[in-house]
Formats: sequence, C-alpha cells, structure tokens
Amino acid sequence: MKARFIVAVAATLLLPNISQASEIKLLASVAMKDAYLELIPEFEKATGHKVSVAWSSTPDVQKRIAAGEAADLIILGDSGTEELIKQGKLVANSRVNFAKSGIGVAVRAGTPRPDISSADAVKRSVLAAKSVAYSAGASGIYLVSMFQKLGISDQVESKIATVKPGEPVGEVVARGEAEIGFHQVSELIPVKGIQILGPLPAEIQNITVYSGGIHSATKEADAATALVKFLTAPAAAPIIKKHGLEPG
Repeated sequence: MKARFIVAVAATLLLPNISQASEIKLLASVAMKDAYLELIPEFEKATGHKVSVAWSSTPDVQKRIAAGEAADLIILGDSGTEELIKQGKLVANSRVNFAKSGIGVAVRAGTPRPDISSADAVKRSVLAAKSVAYSAGASGIYLVSMFQKLGISDQVESKIATVKPGEPVGEVVARGEAEIGFHQVSELIPVKGIQILGPLPAEIQNITVYSGGIHSATKEADAATALVKFLTAPAAAPIIKKHGLEPG
C-alpha cells in the first residue's frame, strides 16, 4: 500500500545508516497494538532490525518494568512513564509522546443503542444496563473515578462483568457478558460483534497520553531510538489515526 511505502521511505530518511541488525524488545500498552502491528513490519523492512513485542495494560507494563523485566523500549500511559523515570528505569531525556486516545462506549451488535450524548445520558444508560465492563488499564482506572463523580459507583460495582487481564472489553460485550462496555477507542475498533456508540461526551471524556522511552539498561539504544523515530515520524500519522489514536 502507498501509505506503508511512504512510512518506510520516511523512516529510512530519518534513520542513520545501521551496519548491524539488532533485535529490539518492545513492551507496550495494548492500546497501541493494531496500529503498531501495521507499522512495525515496515520498520523491520526499512532497517533490518527485528522487533519482539509484549502487549499488556499500562499498570501491568509499569509493574513488570519496576520489577526488573528487561526491555529496550517501553510505551505506556503517561503517569506510568513518569513513575518509571523517577525510578531510573527509563532514560529521562528519551521520553516521547507516541499517541493519545479517548474512551469509547460499545454495546453488542444488533442490540438497542443507549444514549451517551451527555454525562446525564451516560449515567442513565449505565444504570439501566444489567452489566457493565471496563478494563483494568488506564481507561478503567479513570472510569472508577468517573462513576464516583456521577454518584453511581455502588450501583456499578454490583454489576461489573469480569474482564481478564489483557482481554479487550469489546470481546466481553460481543459475547453478551456485558450490556455496555467502556474501553480505549483504539481497542474497541478491531473487535467484531459490537457497535461502537462513540466516544464519551467531552464533559466526562478522559484522554490518555501514551508515552515512554528507552530502558536505562538497554544494550540496543541506537536501534531502539531508530524505532522511536519511525513510530513518531509524520508519515506514520495516517496509520495511527486509522486505528483510533491521535499522534503525539
């Protein structure tokens, strides 16, 4: 595809000549997964490097790196990035913003579409639902506080559907285990069997910035930096947007 070719060419121009191919370990939030599954193969073609990726939630990524797991490049929710820099796990001057994502709302395909046009409408729709699903990641952490502010946390707690670690909320909704689900828009888009109602209304929306940096113990700093430049190149923006994220 032309877009992929442009990204590959742009990255090649950005990167220094690399005489030896390296293997880069990337540990990243699953919110980035579908965009990066499209971009990383182009990076590998352009540079000869290989990238091995582990996907997880922001809290789990933070926990794993804090516990000493090895990686070369780490991407997670911004609060986690700041904490890892404080711990000395990430090189402070390597910090960069990769993308931003808002929270979306979904129901099972073929079911009625509840109103989410305002904060009050979301409140009514959540109260009317028999079951609610959200992740344990960045969006889920925010939703807990949102439900508290809306004054419905007790009611929601009694009807939370189980979402396994790393499992897309949309899949729980698609199976009929939750009447309404909340997750990053980028994580809802790939799921079949659901209808995305849209993003949360602006008055209660929360934008997660996904940032990260080079691990302080990496032995592949140059290759990891090349990957950062590739993923943040202007030519990568259309692919990032296609998958429900905003660059930077």
